[in-house]
Amino acid sequence: MTPRLRRGVRLTYDRTRRTHVLLFPEGVLVPNATAAAVLELCDGERTVPDIAAALGERYAGVRESDVGDVLARLVDRQVVEWA
Repeated sequence: MTPRLRRGVRLTYDRTRRTHVLLFPEGVLVPNATAAAVLELCDGERTVPDIAAALGERYAGVRESDVGDVLARLVDRQVVEWA
């Protein structure tokens, strides 16, 4: 299974706030830096291990279970779905 943003959800960078924002029909979510890094890789093509490996190239100590935990919270918020 591969995570992807739900239809109508868009991750963008807000220059005014100097942070990523997640826009969706019900509102706006300001993800922390970790969640934003995961969201950038949720393309419906990469698996959780692929996302963890990509993040591991940029950051030290990335664990697949941590990526899964972040994705589970985003699924609960109904901004990510499993493809």
